[in-house]
Amino acid sequence: MSYGMMQLEQILAIVIFLVMFVMIVIDKIERHLVTLVCGVLMIGIVFGAIMHSGSAIMKTLNLHTIVTSNFWIATEEGHSSGINWETILFIAGMMVMVEGMAKAGFFQWLCMKLAKMVNYKPTPLFITFMIMSAVLSMFIDSITVILFLAAVTVELSKLLKIDPIPMILSEIFCANLGGSATMCGDPPNIIIGTANGYTFFDFLQNTGLIAAICMVVIVVYFYMVYRKELNSEVSVDIESVPDPSESITSMKDFIISCVIFGCAVVLLITHAQTHLTVATIGVFIALITLITSGKDALFLIKKVDYKTLVFFIGLFMVVGGLEQTGVLELIAEFIAKVSGGNAMVMVAIIIWISAIASAFVDNIPFAATMVPVIADLAAHNSGVDLKTLAWTLSMGTDIGGSATPIGASANVVGTSVANKAGYKIGWGQYCKVSAPAAVIVVAMSMVIIFIRYF
Repeated sequence: MSYGMMQLEQILAIVIFLVMFVMIVIDKIERHLVTLVCGVLMIGIVFGAIMHSGSAIMKTLNLHTIVTSNFWIATEEGHSSGINWETILFIAGMMVMVEGMAKAGFFQWLCMKLAKMVNYKPTPLFITFMIMSAVLSMFIDSITVILFLAAVTVELSKLLKIDPIPMILSEIFCANLGGSATMCGDPPNIIIGTANGYTFFDFLQNTGLIAAICMVVIVVYFYMVYRKELNSEVSVDIESVPDPSESITSMKDFIISCVIFGCAVVLLITHAQTHLTVATIGVFIALITLITSGKDALFLIKKVDYKTLVFFIGLFMVVGGLEQTGVLELIAEFIAKVSGGNAMVMVAIIIWISAIASAFVDNIPFAATMVPVIADLAAHNSGVDLKTLAWTLSMGTDIGGSATPIGASANVVGTSVANKAGYKIGWGQYCKVSAPAAVIVVAMSMVIIFIRYF
């Protein structure tokens, strides 16, 4: 194949990728349609019409991996190329579980219970909800956590006569920070982990430690920012607040959903020992949820966010196009050249580029794009450890995405819930508080990575 043809493939792949990004940012067409159409164009035009490469199509669709034993029980380290079906199945399975928990009233009960424990006082409530947001996001997708947490916060704020915006903004940030601590917390981490064969504990011992240190600083930061609002406490008739038990729609379903959630946590924590992949865990948890839900199984299946799953599939197809045409190798070569092969400079470039890019474009496609880039950097630069670059990419994308209202899906969900309830959160109000917090955490993360790994 000629150099000119290669250049044409790369140019078209980049154009399709950039069009996809711009369309996602503009947000005029639903993003799952954008990624799917761009993915089909990548396969049809770049792979088919120009490259005439059946192998590139097969590698990107990646369907053959699903029928291999290693896909379900990891016996050797796997490196994903193209559509990461492990990520798709895991997210789908967790969606089913979360819908079951929500239907039973678990999230509503938990929020109301914690509020009651701190006597509905604004300052303790503010700190408690921040911590709860971070902890829940370690095990449940941050989008889901914020969806329910923001709704309950609005409800509580009306009862307690307080402004919900400070709590919602702090919850969003902490959800993204907590999500960075584990492999299953944020979609970028799921992508990074499944692509490189990392475990729940690999993330917990590395990004988890960074997140824990930063969490202490962030709680203090948000308290200092909103201390005036929090200290103007209003006396509330606690008797008028509903009892937490009223949130539970069915005690039987509530207990079952708690047991299933516990099983999911145990399976994720022990999957390095059991060798069960996240795909297996996701499918198993979904099946158990559906079986135990009985006649509500069809309702739960209908509630699954299929648009998000299609979004991921299209996204992986587009990124697969960049990989198969060699564009990602060029990006890796550029970073290696700029850094001069120096691992510390490489870390600084990756964490800040990831953070800045993720602040303005969804961090999911950016993480998916950078996974093969860091693998290439580690493979061609001696002294550069892939795991160190993976933790760097994780913190950059997860935290950078917190800086603006469109940087991460949890931000979009949280601000949308507030807006629907009549509490409008504009770009200025959001960035004034969250952007400095993101800069603080990214800077701290970089310093911790330097101290720990170099």
